[in-house]
Amino acid sequence: MAIRKKSTKSPPVLSHEFILQNHADIVSCVAMVFLLGLMFEITAKASIIFVTLQYNVTLPATEQATESASLYYYGIKDLATVFFYMLVAIIIHAIIQEYVLDKINRRMHFSKTKHSKFNESGQLSAFYFFACVWGTFILVSENYVSDPTILWRAYPHNLMTFQMKFFYISQLAYWFHAFPELYFQKTKKEDIPRQLVYIGLYLFHIAGAYLLNLNHLGLVLLVLHYFVEFLFHISRLFYFSDEKYQKGFSLWAVLFVLGRLLTLILSVLTVGFGLARAENQKLDFSTGNFNVLAVRIAVLASICITQAFMMWKFINFQLRRWREHSTFQAPPVRKKPTVTKGRSSRKGTENGVNGTVTSNGADSPRNRKDKSS
Repeated sequence: MAIRKKSTKSPPVLSHEFILQNHADIVSCVAMVFLLGLMFEITAKASIIFVTLQYNVTLPATEQATESASLYYYGIKDLATVFFYMLVAIIIHAIIQEYVLDKINRRMHFSKTKHSKFNESGQLSAFYFFACVWGTFILVSENYVSDPTILWRAYPHNLMTFQMKFFYISQLAYWFHAFPELYFQKTKKEDIPRQLVYIGLYLFHIAGAYLLNLNHLGLVLLVLHYFVEFLFHISRLFYFSDEKYQKGFSLWAVLFVLGRLLTLILSVLTVGFGLARAENQKLDFSTGNFNVLAVRIAVLASICITQAFMMWKFINFQLRRWREHSTFQAPPVRKKPTVTKGRSSRKGTENGVNGTVTSNGADSPRNRKDKSS
């Protein structure tokens, strides 16, 4: 009697398909580890670094401020906080995808190309709307609208309110979460370079404003940019449901150009004029003062190059849409029937219309009978 040998190979615990199908559950378990760590005294100190904001400073009450204020500055521990809220962003992304976007996709029966673009616009429109409302609330609560000089006055802005710091932490966490989402959403290889440039530009400018203590200017520019981008993606969602809808794109095109102009005006006004006339223009890492000529030129150059790149992409997009629209509306060209000359044309007329044989032709059976008689 033959004895079967037991297989020594163990099945893969975390396969590719398993991770893709259950990535939200895996990330949720990792996030719960940090939250459960707050319940035990041994792990509470380590978990607090990931869950709560770090580097808290309490300012005592003064004559102007009757109550003590709790402010924050940035440090290396912020990377841990960004990592935790990156996990939260992945979970929220999966919830929106499963309970909102996938249900709409099943009803609309989109093609594969429209399916991926619809998911992208659905996720980004939700994020842009939330971030734009949150940023506007901070601008109003901290009197940015009534006093625009707050953008450069009292620089460096190394102390932030809870809302300001949490806003920047969440922005960095969201755009860092976009890297693993390229894998989770099975992004096409030809689309990955475009997405990497897109994500990299956001992280570069948000982190630059955060680290150079230009958080006031960065907040205003982000709210302005997010509002324009929200209008584009919400218009694209309506376009997928009804391809005749074009009004949203027309409004977005106007606001996009205005947004680029306002971005350049506010940047030059803050960095080129406001900070250039400040009294303290010495590089000091301890106080977070980066108001020197080289840094100001680098900041303005990066902003101008980015705006020029966005305008170049915008012009190419509009030209492509114009070509598609013109070719779609162009009437089809009808070919005129060609008439041959010489014997072939006479033969064609004898044999009937378009070469078909008629009863009156010379080669009909009755004519042949008359000739033979």
